[in-house]
Amino acid sequence: MENKRTDLISVVIPVYGCERCLVELADRIIQTIQSIPADYEIIMVNDASPDHAWETILKLHQKDKKIKGINLSRNFGQHHAITAGLDFTSGDWVVVMDCDLQDRPEEITSLYERAQDGYDVVFAQRMQRRDRNLKKLSSKAFYKVYDYFTGKKTDASIANYSISRKKVVESFRTLREQNRYFPFFIQWMGYQQTKIEVQHDARKEGKSSYQLKKLFALATDAIVSQSNKPLRLSIGVGFLMAFASFIYALYLFSRYFFLDETVQGWTSVMVSIFFIGGLLFFQLGIIGLYLGKIFNEAKNRPIYLIKDIKGEVPKKESMEKETSTKNVYNLW
Repeated sequence: MENKRTDLISVVIPVYGCERCLVELADRIIQTIQSIPADYEIIMVNDASPDHAWETILKLHQKDKKIKGINLSRNFGQHHAITAGLDFTSGDWVVVMDCDLQDRPEEITSLYERAQDGYDVVFAQRMQRRDRNLKKLSSKAFYKVYDYFTGKKTDASIANYSISRKKVVESFRTLREQNRYFPFFIQWMGYQQTKIEVQHDARKEGKSSYQLKKLFALATDAIVSQSNKPLRLSIGVGFLMAFASFIYALYLFSRYFFLDETVQGWTSVMVSIFFIGGLLFFQLGIIGLYLGKIFNEAKNRPIYLIKDIKGEVPKKESMEKETSTKNVYNLW
């Protein structure tokens, strides 16, 4: 009688500013996956963390060769780091989670078991987020604005924590845009998706790198990369202003020719000029954002650069063949 092959679960973790969490995180992940039971590999991607995270990853690799490390050449951002990890996974199932222990490793069991019901992707839904009020408020505002501009209905309780089948990750690798947001890409691809409620823990170390300015930049990139509605709105506003100006001009002409009234108002004219000028600059700014994104894509620069790798990972050549792209480079 043949034994059933044990699934290999890959865990991808972007690492930034959570050095002291990594040992506990790795231990809890290993204990959880071994209880499933399944085999595992853990890929920690150091996104130029300002602490000694890479040294800690090297120590973890020496202790357990199934823990692998990717050291990026500089800080590329969380979702670029996730992409780097996903590019080098070989598991039947792939888990993406944060490094700060707010995503409980023990929930991997629930995600995996739910996926066995025939789902390709299972997201973790944080019903009670253990974040600061400002972060929760800014996150809800981001999703509201994003939904308005994209016409989608997203769930603010869902982030990166998820498990995906291998074929989903292979499809993800073909998406090589510079503007990246992992959960939106996964949701856009389709497949059989669901979500389960999980417990969300408080952050154990440091503070989130997503401050208000960074959240605004992320929201702008996400909206511009996923929707052209701002362009259509600028056209509508321009048409409305032109129509209003035409009606007002008719009104002034009628007063001058039929009522013999001289139209005064140097102040109102100047205010109108400044208003329309500001509106034009605003619309040009929107167009400039789209042109800037097109310019970034046209340069065809790599999504990330790798300074060092520890652990056996798929060869670069085979990965490029799989993704049909030359958008992955390394420096090692």
